[in-house]
Amino acid sequence: MISLNGQSGGGQMLRTALSLSMITGEAFRMTEIRGKRQRPGLMRQHLTCVKAAAAICDATVDGAEIGSTSIVFRPGKLRGGDYQFAIGTAGSTGLLFQTLFPALCHADAPSTLVLEGGTHNPLAPPFEFLDSVFLPAVAKLGFDGNLELLESGFAPVGGGSIRGVVRPMEKPLPCEFRDHGTLRRLSIRVPLRNLPVSIAERIRDAALAILPEAEATVEARNPGPGRGVCVLIGAEFEHHAEMTSAFGEQGISAEKVAGRAARAMRDYIATGAAVGRCLADQLLLPMALAGGGGFLTMPVDDHVPTNIAVIGKFLSVRIRHYPVASGQVRVEVG
Repeated sequence: MISLNGQSGGGQMLRTALSLSMITGEAFRMTEIRGKRQRPGLMRQHLTCVKAAAAICDATVDGAEIGSTSIVFRPGKLRGGDYQFAIGTAGSTGLLFQTLFPALCHADAPSTLVLEGGTHNPLAPPFEFLDSVFLPAVAKLGFDGNLELLESGFAPVGGGSIRGVVRPMEKPLPCEFRDHGTLRRLSIRVPLRNLPVSIAERIRDAALAILPEAEATVEARNPGPGRGVCVLIGAEFEHHAEMTSAFGEQGISAEKVAGRAARAMRDYIATGAAVGRCLADQLLLPMALAGGGGFLTMPVDDHVPTNIAVIGKFLSVRIRHYPVASGQVRVEVG
């Protein structure tokens, strides 16, 4: 049984371990889960990931309860099929999808997933990032799936849902992400719910002041639970796509929200890196499962070495990252 200490990491360590356990059939024990967080142990969104993973591979689990700092996960046979899971809070449906997606790509039949919870959460990739950036990127590695937004769910209320279709991989495709190529389109989207449109318009205008070449729209979402606003800045390049985002918060001006996302996109474009900071972490597991590859990215955060350490416990793969130029880091898998 693989032993993992989750003290220095967050939920990503657990999600990566669950994905790899389902795929490899290796049981694992994780102790001190989220040990350094203000509220350590399993929160509702982490527990849902554990229970959903157990459901699709007939696993037995010890310690699957709110607040638990230790679990043992023993996977059984991975099965494709139709599944529906509800987080019960504004916890990220996107992170739940990213936990189950790699495993279901290794299942024996296609699958559909209906996931209920948060779709637009400041601590997770929004639906649009998964749809336009993550899935096209991993498709180059042989992973096959698509997503549909059924209902937006802004934090802290949630109430959203997504539908995913996952098809078994035909074959893994090692891939290099060397450069993003020519910029073809830059867009600013400001979705909001149950808030004055003037707030979204201020966010849009402030983002346009930093990225005047972008196309910009305000999107009033259908009446639904809760309220919220965010800004999504998408860049479509010749070889790749990227998206930055920021979310409205109490006491934070619309101009500051816009500035966070717009400056993040401007900085990403300026580096010339193919892969943004968030996607870099999310590519490690699919690339390791595909058998190799590499990419140029921005200076990495703590999620990357932590994720590399977990992957190395399950797979015989070498992952390196090192600076190659000002503002660029090379990641090699294989």
